[in-house]
Amino acid sequence: MTATSENLTQLITENQSKLKSFIRHRVNNAQDAEDILQDVFYQLVKTVNAALTPIEEVSAWLYRVAKNLIINKSKKKTEEELPAYTDYEGNEVALAISAALFAETAASPETEFLRSLVWEEVETALVELPPEQREIFELTEIDGIPVKAIAEMTGVAVNTLLSRKHYAVLHLRKRLKELYEEFYILQQ
Repeated sequence: MTATSENLTQLITENQSKLKSFIRHRVNNAQDAEDILQDVFYQLVKTVNAALTPIEEVSAWLYRVAKNLIINKSKKKTEEELPAYTDYEGNEVALAISAALFAETAASPETEFLRSLVWEEVETALVELPPEQREIFELTEIDGIPVKAIAEMTGVAVNTLLSRKHYAVLHLRKRLKELYEEFYILQQ
């Protein structure tokens, strides 16, 4: 059957259980399998709605997309989390850093100094990023604009923006890890 916008519901219904089984046998986590299945059908809808020519071999196309998504999921590295340091009272250092950075009340001179030091390091690390990565990070994390809205404003695909943000976060984690560890030592 050829994929057209008129018969999308029928195509999804016909292929859903077999495709779900195919994915489930290749992915350990049931939630990941569901996510991949949804992504496959999202890609189908997006492709059919955007394509000038219909997909001829829908079943083969669906399995190829599923296989590629499974491969991509398995290749993704788990992000390295910063170690969860605690101070001598058992408080998490990351929470202390966050409180110092974003406190709205007047801070002690020491806290003000630490705040300015951290913001200076963050700004330096942001300047080191390629402009596209810096822009998406600042728009989402500092300005609080959703990625979808940024995609609509800029015309850049959501996945591209998410990829740029991912690389920005990795750089910032690596760049600020030393400062994080120094802050932990100061808390001791």
